[in-house]
Amino acid sequence: MLRTIDLRGTTLSSAELLALVPRAVTDVTAALGTAAGLIQDVREQGEHALLDQSERFDRVRPAALRVPAAELAAAEAALADDVRAAIRSAIERVRAASEAQVPPARRTELAPGAVVEQRWQPVARVGLYVPGGKAVYPSSVVMNVVPAQVAGVGSIALCSPPQAAFGGSVHPTVLAAAALLGIDEVYAMGGAGAIGAFAYGVPGIGLEPVSMVTGPGNVFVAAAKRAVQGVVGIDAEAGPTDILVIADAGANADFVAADLVSQAEHDELAASVLVTDSAEFAAAVDARVEARATATAHSERVRTAMTGPQSAIVLVDDLPQAARFANAFGAEHLEIQTSDPDAVLAGIESAGAIFLGPYSPVSLGDYAAGSNHVLPTGGASRFSSGLSASTFLRPQQIVRYEEEGLAGVAPAIAALSAEEDLPAHGEAVTARFA
Repeated sequence: MLRTIDLRGTTLSSAELLALVPRAVTDVTAALGTAAGLIQDVREQGEHALLDQSERFDRVRPAALRVPAAELAAAEAALADDVRAAIRSAIERVRAASEAQVPPARRTELAPGAVVEQRWQPVARVGLYVPGGKAVYPSSVVMNVVPAQVAGVGSIALCSPPQAAFGGSVHPTVLAAAALLGIDEVYAMGGAGAIGAFAYGVPGIGLEPVSMVTGPGNVFVAAAKRAVQGVVGIDAEAGPTDILVIADAGANADFVAADLVSQAEHDELAASVLVTDSAEFAAAVDARVEARATATAHSERVRTAMTGPQSAIVLVDDLPQAARFANAFGAEHLEIQTSDPDAVLAGIESAGAIFLGPYSPVSLGDYAAGSNHVLPTGGASRFSSGLSASTFLRPQQIVRYEEEGLAGVAPAIAALSAEEDLPAHGEAVTARFA
């Protein structure tokens, strides 16, 4: 089922590896014009544009864009006990792991009377996007909200596309998760228009602009985030999900196949990649993928993803070569199922989240590991990281110099300001000692 890329016997440069990396055929740039137009409509027409866009794209016109508090409470009250317990458990685990992501304040004394302090200040207000396409994502509510709360963000708004099955409101399980987290500002809006609404505000519904937008979405959401970046901060331009598994002959072929299929279930553009130094193991995994793809509930979606250009089996000479390929791929989710996972891990530089051993599947991270599942896609882990409490924090330097401290560096300032032909800079210092 999966196509094969055979790298055995080759020595490739970084550029050559990048050229061989399997990718989904998506183009955020191509969607940018459409996204910008939808955002402009929201800026000019406010809630009327959002309602029209909902009718056009979600096939339903919400009765109200802001979800009433009573509806949030009702959704929380109606939540099944097992789902409630699962969400609460996820909240506790993600909160504990997120608390470790908040850097401590630091004070550095460079000389007597010369101190620089470092503090981490949360952004004032965030808009969190929870997708609502082929699946329901209460877990994404947890993954977005909890790190923002841990960071100390004072104002949190959340949106998710309106659902025709629920009269144009947000899916009740998403509402229940928001209510369990104490979020009462929730909007039934989605797509590029929702990102624009967060960035610029919608006075007619009392939606104030945010400082940062986070959360995954489709290509138009990614394009909208690119369009508003600079007006607001963003986490990343999330695209189709991906998984890369490094495995050797000792791994369990059915475990690996199950994990590859689990990510293909998300979307027809999802990428599932196995990298192995064993052709026999590769064949065993491919056979199990075929069987699981046939039997799973979303078989057609899985088959489309698995047979797309973004999915493959990559054969390598050894595990160090596997690690080099993984670094070029820049996986959102990287699993290492080898006899010595830590030895392979030592060679890994790029990955959104890393799962070690046969009992750390990606779906563990999706729900209950305590790690965050909002991660960089499309190779972006080569230069960016997943969502965390630190995403919502800004490092600020506080300078505390007394007369003695300033006098100690005054000659250096004078020399550098003269060299740069900015004499007034030096004079601002020497004036204090005239």
